[in-house]
Amino acid sequence: MTKPFESVDVLIVGAGLAGIGGACQLRRNCSDRSFMILESRATSGGTWDLFRYPGIRSDSDMYTYSYGFKPWRDKSTIADGQKILDYIREAAAENDVERHIRYQHKVVAANWSSSEKRWLVTAERGGSGDGSSESVTISCKFIFNCSGYYDYEQGYIPEFAGIDNFNGQVLHPQHWPENLDYHDKRVVVIGSGATAVTLVPAMSKDTASLVMLQRTPTYIASIPAEDPMAETLGKWLPDNWVFRLIRWKKVLFQIYIYNLSRKKPRQLRRYLIGQVRKALGPDYDVATHFTPDYNPWDQRLCAVPDGDLFAAIRAGNAEVVTDHIDQFNSDGIQLKSGKQLDADIVILATGLNLKFAGGVQYSIDDKKLDITEHFIFRGMMFSDVPNMAFTVGYTNSSWTLKTDLTGNYVCRLLKKMDRGNYSTATPRMNGTVDEVPLLDFDAGYVLRARAQFPKNGNRLPWKNYQNYMRDFVGLRLGRLNDDELEFR
Repeated sequence: MTKPFESVDVLIVGAGLAGIGGACQLRRNCSDRSFMILESRATSGGTWDLFRYPGIRSDSDMYTYSYGFKPWRDKSTIADGQKILDYIREAAAENDVERHIRYQHKVVAANWSSSEKRWLVTAERGGSGDGSSESVTISCKFIFNCSGYYDYEQGYIPEFAGIDNFNGQVLHPQHWPENLDYHDKRVVVIGSGATAVTLVPAMSKDTASLVMLQRTPTYIASIPAEDPMAETLGKWLPDNWVFRLIRWKKVLFQIYIYNLSRKKPRQLRRYLIGQVRKALGPDYDVATHFTPDYNPWDQRLCAVPDGDLFAAIRAGNAEVVTDHIDQFNSDGIQLKSGKQLDADIVILATGLNLKFAGGVQYSIDDKKLDITEHFIFRGMMFSDVPNMAFTVGYTNSSWTLKTDLTGNYVCRLLKKMDRGNYSTATPRMNGTVDEVPLLDFDAGYVLRARAQFPKNGNRLPWKNYQNYMRDFVGLRLGRLNDDELEFR
């Protein structure tokens, strides 16, 4: 490493929710550390700037989806995308993070030098996909990968027979066109997950007809758009206190619901389906359209604020069709039942493509690293890989609960390295560890991408738990002198 590359202590990959949050924690807890954020896009915000479809909102409550260090003060429990984007950028401004972001810098590779005890990170700067970008290299002591878990370039689109024969417009919500005119149009939304149940109520009042076409139903729960307890507490307590109390109430409730889904799935199933029956009335075919053939939280449970999806159905503005697609034709979609769905616009709310750790090619001393051959440490580092952490949120709770803990742990780790004058921190496995599935979760995007995942162990610190309370104790309160974390 004779060339004088630009150098920082910590390099953060991604300026989305997790990257901005991690940078804010560095500013608050490790203010003496220099850092830089490399963001592939031209703006910050990640998911909340990329997705522009109607009604885009959080699928977790904002008391747990927001940062632990910055109270959520808006009344919305489930917030729209613009409010979340404003919140992220406000956090960046308050903590003087913006000036550390390098936009249009897509990280493609990172090589660790054992002799120099540093990473050399390669990024493509600028360009528009036409080969005009240039390569830049930055040296850092520690990499904090906050690039998320899905492919920003392309959403998941299944192969549909005859789709080229359709005379209307086909689009994926991840790439929503500007000024799409769907007023008085016949619209079919394919899917039943969080995106679909957001699109349907948001669009239904303006379309000539709107059908949510699903192969199988999803568990959908109505939650209050505003938390009544927060409103009551707000009359007597400061905002910060209200935020902390409601945040912990939500955390404990999420854990309770998830544990109930594991221990008493039939009881939770009856409750959720019963609530849908109350919302849609006795004459609606809940058995066909809102009764999944799996247990709650085998896939993610969708939340709809104040039952807006059910209200759209009751009003006759939206319809749910449960069937399989046979093929597209010029007028719309032919279903296997023989039914025809005519459409002007078809929206493929069919999910995401995962790209673990942003698709960065890591190497150690110029030897390429295959992360699928390494065990995950504390849910954020890899076995035998020095000075690198990444963020992955919970599947059964709010994403940010885990990324907050990860950012705090990284700060504690950096402080310990300073105190001990250590240049490296490397997870090293002692003894034997049996491999178990990383995610106990059967969502389509997870099943399609399992081959990309690192290994998950059957014991600490090599097991990634989907449990905030356990992680809070282990990552926030636990000591850092782990026998299987080597400092040198």
